[in-house]
Amino acid sequence: MDGIVLLKDDHKTVEKLFKQFEKAGENAHAEKRKIANQVIEELTTHTFIEEKIFYPAAREAAPDTKDHVLESVEEHHVVLWMLSELKSLDAADERFDAKMTVLIENVRHHVEEEEKEWFPEVRKAMGRNRLTELGEQMEKAKKTAPSDPLVVPSANE
Repeated sequence: MDGIVLLKDDHKTVEKLFKQFEKAGENAHAEKRKIANQVIEELTTHTFIEEKIFYPAAREAAPDTKDHVLESVEEHHVVLWMLSELKSLDAADERFDAKMTVLIENVRHHVEEEEKEWFPEVRKAMGRNRLTELGEQMEKAKKTAPSDPLVVPSANE
């Protein structure tokens, strides 16, 4: 599978979870906790494969996108921090929905930038064969990638 297609599929999966969360009732604490746990796992794994495999390859293929990669890594840092807080926060806590809402807004912004601005440049610079190769690497890495935001090494490690 093409690496960009794989990342977009991850984006779609998380967006579906966000919509489920937004539709859950105000006092649907158990349902919201379950959805949040899925979001935490999905985003943690996605962030890991993106930073460890995709970003370095994209930066090499399209050096002009360096600033986007650096900004994305910082956005990931914020998301992982929020995920680690959500992981230990009771769904009935008055801050839970607010924290999840801010997370959703941040991720949606990040996804929009990637898909509309950055992915087209990377696709052009890499070509189909390289993207397919990266997609296979990322799919394989997903199987062993961390799903706990507290154990994800930073992009600099």
